[in-house]
Amino acid sequence: MVTVVLGVPVLLTGCGSDSGNSDDQVAGKQLFVKNCGACHVLSRAGTKGTTGPNLDQAFQQSLKDGFGRDAIKGLVKKQIEYPTKGVMPAKILDGQEAADVAAYVSSVVAAPGKDAGVLADAVKSAGAGKPIAAKNGTLSIAADPGGQLAYVSNKATSPPGKIELQMPNQSGIDHNLAVQSGTNGPVLAKTPIIKKGVAKATVTLKAGTYTYFCEVPGHRAAGMLGTLVVK
Repeated sequence: MVTVVLGVPVLLTGCGSDSGNSDDQVAGKQLFVKNCGACHVLSRAGTKGTTGPNLDQAFQQSLKDGFGRDAIKGLVKKQIEYPTKGVMPAKILDGQEAADVAAYVSSVVAAPGKDAGVLADAVKSAGAGKPIAAKNGTLSIAADPGGQLAYVSNKATSPPGKIELQMPNQSGIDHNLAVQSGTNGPVLAKTPIIKKGVAKATVTLKAGTYTYFCEVPGHRAAGMLGTLVVK
């Protein structure tokens, strides 16, 4: 669903309300990724959400038509404060946090290139953690706690045999962990889908290469997957 205000689509579906006086774009980027990134594409933030509109596309034409970023900031802030019914939940963020998100989004939406300086380091790259190795019969692959559609690492190893799969999830976003043979073979095991806690499953694996991924619709396509080598 698209809401249009003065010809500009206001399309956030993962944020909350209210504003403050001093805007912090670093905090805004972190909050956007954690609270909004699972729903929206925003290239500069590195988010690839699939359930909400692509924000870069939403504002691209308006910027070409001369609609300024300060005006976009106000529109984004208003949508956070007064979300369109049925499009996004209210009160996920409040006060200065909502203002910080609006400041960051308006400054980078539909902008080419990448964030620089402190903004570049505000959020870790999705899946960029060190490879994960199974220990004592357990392979624990956590969902990204910052809200990105990724696991903490996109590489894992395990010896062959019976393995307990664990997926710690502190993101507050629905995720699970499924393991399939190769890249398009049958799914051999999968944990329940959870928002918080540790999901578990058991699988017996032979030597070979497997793919682990999240089964929530859109998450694998957004990059929530990795390679598991069993040897």
